[in-house]
Amino acid sequence: MSQQDTTAEETRPSDLVRDTLPDTVDPAAGSAPSTRASLEDLTEAMKDVVDPELGINVVDLGLVYGIHLDDDGSASIDMTLTSAACPLTDVIEDQTQTALEGLVTRAAINWVWMPPWSMDKITEDGREQLRAFGYNV
Repeated sequence: MSQQDTTAEETRPSDLVRDTLPDTVDPAAGSAPSTRASLEDLTEAMKDVVDPELGINVVDLGLVYGIHLDDDGSASIDMTLTSAACPLTDVIEDQTQTALEGLVTRAAINWVWMPPWSMDKITEDGREQLRAFGYNV
């Protein structure tokens, strides 16, 4: 079965390396982004995506390895998780769709495992947030 043949309910990170999220805008409804978003806009929007286990956004946790914006307004996000066995990837996918809504025509998460995530990828802002939650980082 090709990726194009799968539905959002069937597509899970455990099944595929690259998950295509549902369209974030409906071009037929005229809700396409009015201006082209920048990579900085998308990075800032991804700060609204919070790791459900740690309560810190995925950018400051260092989970976002890269964001790519195509000329057609679609985005692909290279992203990892703190653990490949994370049971909450659906939550992160839903939050990503919501965060990028109105900024891109389509979004896809490319789940990557190399290099593996480690605590040295956490930004200083992320470390401050973790300390506020009582973590010793």
